[in-house]
Amino acid sequence: MNTQLNFIGQIRTPYQSIEQCPNNISFTGPLCRIEINDELVSELIGLHQNQQILILYWLGQSEEPAGFQCVGSEQQAGTFAMRTPFRPNPIGAAVLPIEKIEGTTIEVRGLDCLDLTKLIDIKPAIFNERFKESLSLSKNPPSKEGGFDEAPSKGADFYSRFSWLRSISFSTFS
Repeated sequence: MNTQLNFIGQIRTPYQSIEQCPNNISFTGPLCRIEINDELVSELIGLHQNQQILILYWLGQSEEPAGFQCVGSEQQAGTFAMRTPFRPNPIGAAVLPIEKIEGTTIEVRGLDCLDLTKLIDIKPAIFNERFKESLSLSKNPPSKEGGFDEAPSKGADFYSRFSWLRSISFSTFS
């Protein structure tokens, strides 16, 4: 098994130092560019504007040890409860919608990493598909033949009792 990371590109942000970086992603933050290596351009096929993607990036070698940090006047939180770059494995993650795709560049807003951060991977944000799929299955359960039957009458299942879930904006959970 090969445990080597292969960076697939880099991320361009306006931040030159950790002090400039925000503490979290921001949907209204500055435009950031994810630049994919040229040989991987065909791997962008299937991605589209407004699609939520999971962006994994390398935060580099931390000079500070991981461990408890103050997050308020008297509160402490462990590394795994925060988005700190000071981690045992310095991997950053963000789920953001695609603003634009052009050539080998994906534009998103509000990443919380330094300029020229190495890109590990991009994946579709699967919480959208899983959540939508589970709602779809509860509305139209598969028939014995493998297809989907008509939805049961109102009030008879989870989906109809919680129809307000259909109006949730997924971008609020990213």
